[in-house]
Amino acid sequence: MNCTIEELLIVDIARTINDGELGFTGLATGSSATIYISSIPLAAMELAKRTHAPNLTILLCGWLFNPDWSKLDRLPESEYDNHMMELSCESQMTEYPGTWSHKAGDISFGFGSGVQVDKEGNINSTCIGEVESPKVQLVGPIFLPEHMAHFGREYIMMPQHERRNFVEKVDHISGVGFPGGREGRKRLGLTGGGPAYIYTPKCVFSFKEDGSIFVKSIHSGVSKDDVIQSTGFDIGNLDNVPFTKEPTSEELRILREEVDPKGILLKA
Repeated sequence: MNCTIEELLIVDIARTINDGELGFTGLATGSSATIYISSIPLAAMELAKRTHAPNLTILLCGWLFNPDWSKLDRLPESEYDNHMMELSCESQMTEYPGTWSHKAGDISFGFGSGVQVDKEGNINSTCIGEVESPKVQLVGPIFLPEHMAHFGREYIMMPQHERRNFVEKVDHISGVGFPGGREGRKRLGLTGGGPAYIYTPKCVFSFKEDGSIFVKSIHSGVSKDDVIQSTGFDIGNLDNVPFTKEPTSEELRILREEVDPKGILLKA
């Protein structure tokens, strides 16, 4: 493979983004979470803007529109870091959420994560075990219910791909996927949106018309058996699943020289 796994995911995500859309992500804490929830999405959106989607709008943390990383020397540590005020952008809201509130359909797509995701695309970032007496208390749902209910589509970013992360049924639903398929989602009053892709260090999952999950592609160097053994639910026969398409030399040049020349996003 002529690129890092992070670059592979960035380019693959960028290719799914359409011109004129509005994409949302926030800033996470922790090295792997930051890369998958913040750095990869931001780089993917910027790459899309510089290639085929010049009219894409990037909404960072809900209050910064189309940020420019060229004048920063490090990634801000949190969404309310004072360093964020130094981030050049096309516009920003001085009070968030203030009088602004998103409506269903306003945001084309977003990026979210958790410690568990199941075969229906439900995601858990609340707790492991029973809610009344959890084995592990997590960060909480934060904005995931809105992501999964109101956005046009969601990219679920999973830094780890092990059986404990990809489970038959999540312990707690922080963001709803397709329980009972797309018809089940409709019965909940959710007529659109939901997860579109799940990105991991091993493969890319997507969802069929009926809402069932499938493996869309496997990354070069990862075996089909590894994906099967690392997933805690049946994903069927993977014999005909292709490898994730690698970046072109031009996509890598733009990513490395224009999108993130200082290595701020990917800490080169």
